[in-house]
Amino acid sequence: MNFADAPPKSRHLLVVDDDDRIRELLKEYLTRAGFRVTGAPGGDPARRLLATLDFDLAIFDVMMPGEDGFSLTRWLRQQRGKAGRTPVLMLTALGEAGDRIEGLKTGADDYLGKPFEPEELLLRIEAILRRAGDQAQPGGVLSLGRCRFNSDRGELTCNGEPVRLTEAEVTLLQTLALTPHEPVDRMELARGSVDPSGRAVDVQVTRLRRKIEDDAKAPRYLQTVRGIGYKLAPD
Repeated sequence: MNFADAPPKSRHLLVVDDDDRIRELLKEYLTRAGFRVTGAPGGDPARRLLATLDFDLAIFDVMMPGEDGFSLTRWLRQQRGKAGRTPVLMLTALGEAGDRIEGLKTGADDYLGKPFEPEELLLRIEAILRRAGDQAQPGGVLSLGRCRFNSDRGELTCNGEPVRLTEAEVTLLQTLALTPHEPVDRMELARGSVDPSGRAVDVQVTRLRRKIEDDAKAPRYLQTVRGIGYKLAPD
């Protein structure tokens, strides 16, 4: 099966289900299908994972003790940057039309009732990832004056020459590139970094400006938004 032409292990899925048996079966099946899969037994551990790791798609069970899938999806959609745009597929034993509508209203991308055929699950995942990929295409390469940033590849070139970036710098640019010309909260950029206070982000921005800007003291492309954080302003 063609998963948007993705090579094995390139797509990272989060499976959230309080039933250990079902969660492990899904992890095993999806891993065999070529995905990298992380599991969580409920809302709290899922939130921690989503705050620190990037996922290409999340699969939420609706009926869970404590925080249900509806609430977890609402929380996810309120997050800024890439995390808030993570596609969500809901799994549930509920069959009423009203429940399916509620799931879609919370921001889920698709809804699959239990029991389901494994092949249907794979087809729905493929369709969601394809749509997500199509939506991301326009922002693939951003023009920053004499520089170009390929967000998909995490590559920066200036005057046609490759510029070395640290992993943290790539992550920062990719996060800003998701919403060009829109400010991203400084603490959102710091999530999952070695210094969640935001000081590490400030250092990374300073270094990136030296690489991208003609005048790092008067930045044109990597701008400070006072009281909020930073934004990327491509041509």
